Amino acid sequence: MTEAAPPAGRRAPSRRRGGTEQAAPAAPARSLAYRHLQNPFEPMKVFSQDQVEAIHEAALTLLETQGNKVLSAKGRAAYKAGGAEVNEETQVVKLDRELVKKALSTCPAEFTFHSVNPDLHIQQGGRHVCFAPTSGPPNIMDTAGGRRAGTFEDFTNLIKLCQHFDVIHTLGGAVEPQDIPVHIRHLEMTRAQLLLSDKVPFVFSRGSGQIADNFELLRLAHGFTPEQFRATPVTWTVINTNSPLQLDIPMAEGIIDFANAGQVLIITPFTLAGAMAPVTVAGALMLAHAEALSSITLAQMVNPGTPMIYGSFTSNVDMKSGSPAFGTPEYVKASFGAGQMARHINLPWRSSNATASNSPDAQSVYEAQMSLWGALMGGANFMLHAAGWLEGGLTTSYEKFILDVEMLQMFAESFQPVGATPADLGLEAVAEVGYGGHFFGCAHTMERYRDAFYTPLVSDWRNFGTWFNDGAATATDRAARIWRQSLDAYQAPTRDPAITEAINAFVERRIAEGGSPPVT
Repeated sequence: MTEAAPPAGRRAPSRRRGGTEQAAPAAPARSLAYRHLQNPFEPMKVFSQDQVEAIHEAALTLLETQGNKVLSAKGRAAYKAGGAEVNEETQVVKLDRELVKKALSTCPAEFTFHSVNPDLHIQQGGRHVCFAPTSGPPNIMDTAGGRRAGTFEDFTNLIKLCQHFDVIHTLGGAVEPQDIPVHIRHLEMTRAQLLLSDKVPFVFSRGSGQIADNFELLRLAHGFTPEQFRATPVTWTVINTNSPLQLDIPMAEGIIDFANAGQVLIITPFTLAGAMAPVTVAGALMLAHAEALSSITLAQMVNPGTPMIYGSFTSNVDMKSGSPAFGTPEYVKASFGAGQMARHINLPWRSSNATASNSPDAQSVYEAQMSLWGALMGGANFMLHAAGWLEGGLTTSYEKFILDVEMLQMFAESFQPVGATPADLGLEAVAEVGYGGHFFGCAHTMERYRDAFYTPLVSDWRNFGTWFNDGAATATDRAARIWRQSLDAYQAPTRDPAITEAINAFVERRIAEGGSPPVT
């Protein structure tokens, strides 16, 4: 396959293999609801309900007896104001289980991300599924240019690719544009997201100054008053705890800033079994659950009703080298278990599409496929790093982005309903074909063949001779062509000129004022 798939996940018309197309009656269009996905399958489980409750109780006991170290004085003050036991000398915060229970009672089980384009609103919770790109790697890779430091051009290219494919529902950090100084990087990244796409943008939690700048840009983009902004979730951030049992300054203060603004917090402990967590899957999940509960409680203390997503990023390490491993059987089982813990406290659940591979090769795809199966069959609502992740999160790959989009579209198709009406069952077609015949030209096939099956983005289904004579391109080779063609096909969303002017004016003013350095 040498041509890019149509934007928005739509199919090019199918062609018959051999012969010419024959006129056929129109059939109902195949559903291509890639923008608003729901997972129809029951989530997989690895724990009994008694085991889930035991993990939850152990996490509560850990928070009561050992607590969590909170490096931010502002964070400790917020915990204390909410009723927690705070030791200023040790910086340890202990939470009574009744405080945690109260906090969980105010978390919304479902909510809506609001885009500037109402067609691109995102539902979270229940069976809703959202795909976000890889976020935050410092490096970029493509097969022509190799691995290198990420640039602003790479960042904008990835935003354009996110805009191009409907199966990507929200934006993300994509890659760090290291050619932009850190004190103004947040301004340029958010401006690019707002002007190059109309999907829900992402904001890093790197200090109150940067967060305030980004919130003002988002408010301008939506035309909201400050009150409307606080009442409407329009963006999200990821809060990573420092496992085991520590919350640093930018993360603690990010929780407070996002909660005060009513914006979405994805609380994600990063627990690698055998390294930053107990070596067992259950032990690693228990620690992650405790850390998540602690941060969720802080957010609800600050602003009850703050929309939250329960994040999980539990895997194992290579016990020979200490390197993180992803897409492993343990990763899959940890995903199933994390989904059970999220549902136990009635919160939407975030998982990831991860691989430890260093190139967009077979390892990167089979590990990603395992990660996707673990997350989606485990009932994930928000899939971060869904497209582009390589090298354990240190690199974003253009080719891997396209290979992942292919897999995401295939999952999206797998979520579509399967009909079983009399017309679907095809008794008349079987009667028409009779004994020993074929169905290629029967009326039932001719009515439906154009949209009967998923048309792949990357896969090449031609026979060996045709494929070989056409250059013998591998899937990675084809992905390299497709991402460039997709950039050529990119179309910017329509923007109100007055809003664009307001966004640009704010960014230029803040750059002139010196921007805002990140907090460490």
